[in-house]
Amino acid sequence: MNMEEHIAKKKISSLKSEIEYHNRLYYNQDVNEISDFEYDKKLNTLIELEKKFPHLKTINSPSRRVGGTITKKFNSLAHQNPMLSLSNTYSESDIRNFDKRIKKNLKEKNIEYLCELKYDGVALSLIYENRILKHALTRGDGKKGDDIINNVYTIKSIPIKLKSKVPNYMEVRGEAFISKKSFKKINIHRKINNESIFANSRNTASGSLKMQDSSKVSKRNLNCYIYSLNTRIENITNHNQALGFLKELNFNVPNTFKKCKTIDQVIEYIKYWDHKRNEIDVETDGIVIKVNNLKQQEKLGLTSKTPRWAIAFKYKTESTNTILKKIKYQVGRTGAITPVAILEPITLSGSRVKRASLHNFNEIKRLDLRIGDTVKIEKGGEIIPKITGVDFNNRKESLDPIQFITKCPSCNYPLSKKTNEANHYCKNNNHCTPQIQGKIEHFIGKDAMNIENLGPETIKGLLDNNLINNIADLYTLNYKSLYNLKIVFKNSNDEKKVRQLKEKSCENILKSIETSKSFPFANILFGLGIRYVGKTTAEVLTKHFKNINNLMNASYNEIIEINEIGIKIADSINNFFQKKENVLLISKLESAGLKFVEIEKLNYNSLIKDCKFVLSGSFVNFSRNELKRIIILNGGKVSSSISKTTDFLLAGKNMGPTKKIKAKDLKIKIISEIEFQKMLSS
Repeated sequence: MNMEEHIAKKKISSLKSEIEYHNRLYYNQDVNEISDFEYDKKLNTLIELEKKFPHLKTINSPSRRVGGTITKKFNSLAHQNPMLSLSNTYSESDIRNFDKRIKKNLKEKNIEYLCELKYDGVALSLIYENRILKHALTRGDGKKGDDIINNVYTIKSIPIKLKSKVPNYMEVRGEAFISKKSFKKINIHRKINNESIFANSRNTASGSLKMQDSSKVSKRNLNCYIYSLNTRIENITNHNQALGFLKELNFNVPNTFKKCKTIDQVIEYIKYWDHKRNEIDVETDGIVIKVNNLKQQEKLGLTSKTPRWAIAFKYKTESTNTILKKIKYQVGRTGAITPVAILEPITLSGSRVKRASLHNFNEIKRLDLRIGDTVKIEKGGEIIPKITGVDFNNRKESLDPIQFITKCPSCNYPLSKKTNEANHYCKNNNHCTPQIQGKIEHFIGKDAMNIENLGPETIKGLLDNNLINNIADLYTLNYKSLYNLKIVFKNSNDEKKVRQLKEKSCENILKSIETSKSFPFANILFGLGIRYVGKTTAEVLTKHFKNINNLMNASYNEIIEINEIGIKIADSINNFFQKKENVLLISKLESAGLKFVEIEKLNYNSLIKDCKFVLSGSFVNFSRNELKRIIILNGGKVSSSISKTTDFLLAGKNMGPTKKIKAKDLKIKIISEIEFQKMLSS
């Protein structure tokens, strides 16, 4: 080992220790000793050193937390012990009856319990072989679960390698979750990027862990609380000792559990956390009560669905009363009018509530709402709380029934409503500002044209300055029209602020608009926002009709004959293309360079067609997604790994050495970004 390598080894060892130390502080104790910038700097230095000296990278390196592995299919593995659900209860009497059953079955008077908060996340079984994390299984059907190990590697609070003096095979179980703070950041980021807002953290955690790209999972900042040791360890006789042992192994065991010697202490614990749980940074929905003694657990055994030695007390959905001050009406991109209740501000489930969706006029009538009513509010995992009823005992006689508006609150156009529909609509589609903005936001969305850096505030700024009036106008924007554009937004204190678009922002917007011109026909069709035409329906239609002219000229009967296309969809498509303004819009988009033709009809680049590419490293003129799209649009294929069937390794900066070595061994041609651009222009 030469001097440079020796220094690198010492530096890598030091960085690993520092990074893991800060991971444990942040994820296990919610403490930040260094800034995100300093942390990222240490991690990036480690990654660069490991690239330069790949043989010095160990299995438990913190760099594995960054992800990057693509998993196309998760393997299903059997659980050694079934992952069962818990029996649920909502009352104190049920908890006392549970205690009586335990004592009766064990024929003992004094039973010790271990109480823990029930965290709202995703159950995981973590399996260690020879101290190394080998498998991470989901609950699945309780007997088998999916092995999502590559995604679980990205959870920084889960040790990849354990200390010595543990069995060769060890299983622990826990709950993966996204903290309230992280969930809020994710939704803020998605809102800025015009992506749909996630409804709750539990579903977001579950969806994240099933992603195929582990690098995307790492950005979700998941955490995991460990609550169970499922392997017998000598001298550990109760659950309380097991949790202490897991803490010593650097597992993230929360400090909220408590040993209770009587059922009265259990009830006290439940009452203590009823409101206190709202103060912690994790969503909780109850308390888990377990018999503490492991031999007693074994004696009590299991039913086919639940363990007899544990039960879950579920807190009722939190509700409170407040005053309905007024109703505002929002206009959606389809013209649908949504009434929103403006409330006297209250605190509910740890957050400030000022408004609640009422969906439509039918809901207002069902609840018999009146302005000034005392209303009941619930918030059960929803972002926007709901009104569940009215306190009629507090209603004043002077309050009049709510009359639904008859004209659009934005453009004053008369509203219409079909007898078989619940919603009222503004039919002034192309001249109603909220509808225009909604259509543009839908068009630039991730599942449509994926035009990044254009948030709702920027779109509103473009509309207010008459720079755009429809989706086609996006393709007329230039640097001059964007530069110094004033964008009005609200800060965290709900105060209005103004910022201006500068050089980099303008360049990013224009680059993203230009890239969207190469998107497939199905994305464009979905982006048009035809009512009832979702992403899947758009793909079905483009595959069948091949180009926009065939679809525009198709009769109702021709459309309805297609599998998966119903009456509503066929009617909606016909109505859309019968309007002259929509036909003109498509003509403008075609003139801008968008291709309303199914991919098979495109003229492929002969040098790329039927060739398989592997991408590695970072690129100057294109993002990875742009390169993939260009290759596919030209009839090529993109793979994540090199094999004998690979034709080209497209190499960017900081390319991993493994792929380069393998490409050379298999005599696969390595090309640069410049060489690829030359292929495109051939």
